Amino acid sequence: MEISKKFNKPRLLIIGCGDVGMRLLPLVRAHYRVFAVTSQRERFAELRAAGAVPVLANLDQPDSLRRLAGLAHHIVHLAPPPGEGQQDRRTRNVTAILPERAQVVYVSTTGVYGDLGGRWADETQTVAPRNARALRRVDAEQVLRAWARRARGRLAILRVPGIYGADRLPLKRLEQGTPALRAEDDVYTNHIHADDLARVVLAALRRGVGNRIYHAVDDTELKMGDYFDMVADHFGLPRPPRLGRAELAQAVTPTLLSFMSESRRLANRRLKEELQVRLLYPDVAAALRCIKRQ
Repeated sequence: MEISKKFNKPRLLIIGCGDVGMRLLPLVRAHYRVFAVTSQRERFAELRAAGAVPVLANLDQPDSLRRLAGLAHHIVHLAPPPGEGQQDRRTRNVTAILPERAQVVYVSTTGVYGDLGGRWADETQTVAPRNARALRRVDAEQVLRAWARRARGRLAILRVPGIYGADRLPLKRLEQGTPALRAEDDVYTNHIHADDLARVVLAALRRGVGNRIYHAVDDTELKMGDYFDMVADHFGLPRPPRLGRAELAQAVTPTLLSFMSESRRLANRRLKEELQVRLLYPDVAAALRCIKRQ
């Protein structure tokens, strides 16, 4: 009887089962028969122990994805784009194996908006990517939208900001004394706890409206330097030194500087009202209160 119930469950395919995917597995395995894509055979035991059926495939090798065609009608796409170029060829390869009328939840990035000068924005805000990373994400969103129109699929796009958690805090950066921007030059950033993101993904599977965008952000309203200060104070570390933008450009990598050049505050009304998500950690301060000092 238990075996029969197991195989009667709807099938869910998780593409890119990293940290967030592993947090998602305990939430979905009671409701779905879960398949998790990995390019590393050594992860099979870990995925099986977490309740998933591992499937060996490489998103950069289209031939390896053929076995996934029609495997599931519920798909969570967590895999990042390639590290170069302006197109996400991985997502192009994924859409080639998606069945018609499938349900897809794609985890994108809030970086698609570029710099909003600290303004508030909802999901109707026009995208304006400023770097190749964001361009690849916009490309992935457009490819998936085209698939959804063509295949009558149900697509929910989650635009996700900086993901944090007890094991995803900028402690190394603080210990190294990496500088932050002075207050007058600083940028607003958005946040989501990794556990809450996993719960948002589940909510999108359950209640997401077809071809809809959702901001997977919490209620935090902080500038980046204030976030670093808050984490530093919690762990008894020195606050980072503050520099002007011109000075900072000489002290940090171009990639880090790009993150410190975009300021936006994103509304999460759809998250709460449409997906009916009640955040475990409504802001960074609430999360830090639950994280023990080291």
